[in-house]
Amino acid sequence: MRLIGLSLLLAILSGEALAQACVVHSQAERLDVQVCQQNRNIPPKLFAEGFCQPNLPGQKVEVHHVDQCPDGAFGICSNAQVANMPYRQDIHYYGVATDTAYLQPYCEAQSRGTWLKP
Repeated sequence: MRLIGLSLLLAILSGEALAQACVVHSQAERLDVQVCQQNRNIPPKLFAEGFCQPNLPGQKVEVHHVDQCPDGAFGICSNAQVANMPYRQDIHYYGVATDTAYLQPYCEAQSRGTWLKP
């Protein structure tokens, strides 16, 4: 027990964030999208209560909190910057790989991230 507490304290003091991610699955009539947001430097409470709670009217939305994003993404926007904020996250995209055509330019230009193919 003491070792776990020490590891946690060292992680906090070193500025190293604990793993925190959420898988967001949204569905509508002709829409089925799944992404996973992996936190980099967003305050944990803000990430869990704000970033992982999307407001998508007219869509069925399921959110699952996980330690890390699962394998199987066709693309990752690494180190994406949240608009008008100093926060960063990695966004993993699942589903239709042809969506890369518009997701990659958005990632690189708007989010100032790096597009990765896992």
